[in-house]
Amino acid sequence: MVNASASASEADVVSAARDTLGQVGVLLPQSFTAATPLIEQRDAVRRLEEAGFTAAWGNERIGGKDTLVQLAFLLSATERIVFGTSVMNIWARAPQTAHGAAAMLAQNYPRRLILGMGVGYPQQAAAVGREFVSPVRTMRTYLEAMTAPGNPPFTYDPAAITYPRLVGANGPKMLALARDAADGAVPSGWTPEFTAEARRVLGPGKLLVMGITLIPDADKDRAWKAARDSVALLLAVVPDRAKTLRRLGYTERDITEVSDRLVNAMVAYGEPAAIRAKVEEHLTAGADHVAFLPAENQGDQEQLDLLRIAPVITDVERP
Repeated sequence: MVNASASASEADVVSAARDTLGQVGVLLPQSFTAATPLIEQRDAVRRLEEAGFTAAWGNERIGGKDTLVQLAFLLSATERIVFGTSVMNIWARAPQTAHGAAAMLAQNYPRRLILGMGVGYPQQAAAVGREFVSPVRTMRTYLEAMTAPGNPPFTYDPAAITYPRLVGANGPKMLALARDAADGAVPSGWTPEFTAEARRVLGPGKLLVMGITLIPDADKDRAWKAARDSVALLLAVVPDRAKTLRRLGYTERDITEVSDRLVNAMVAYGEPAAIRAKVEEHLTAGADHVAFLPAENQGDQEQLDLLRIAPVITDVERP
């Protein structure tokens, strides 16, 4: 039986996130994972906030930068913008530690933190001496342990400090877990058909943040080539995606040849009007928020340049 007060609290968390997130955000460049000093990151996110963006997202790998330390600094350096993790790697810290850090940030920066978590890959688990078994079971156990009674007890009372917890879900089983054990999902690199499927699985009461690759370029042919290269690289790095794309109605030829149809569905590219239209597709399909991702094949400087011009090409409204 579902506890009524717990359900009300979860609904409040989702409702608050929808109020503060806005429609469009941006994933901080991969170079922010390690190479870019925090002072430069501070200046960049201040420009995003001044331009009207309401959300920015960070991520992490195993080793190097700690995404929660990064967000603590960026939260303190800004006034309104919401920061999320897309995603925090669960192998980087124990679940109780993750909750303690997130609760501290949520307490001091109310309604400005969203914790997206991902189970990552076997090599990441191996890097910290852990065994990668069932991703869904691993994520479920992690979520449960975050707010289980501590020994000694938590410094922060899990019942008193809440913040949205999202799962990096790219398949039906993980989406179902996001529905049942978290506040929503944060998939990335998919088509509007996947967004619609994710919303059906999650239902209306959960948060859905969709990450989509962004390639702004007024030169249509150059933009299309960069978009195609990005999709081809993603399919090569994560070949399991082909199975989901087939289920969504894309043919073997679409996938193996990286067809125009597939590229047009997966990437927001070209001029501002075309990019905004792609955002609208995902919002209409059920996304609460769309986060622009730098293309996988872009270098550090290209990603930084993209971050600087993103507010212009998205035509976001100032708060």
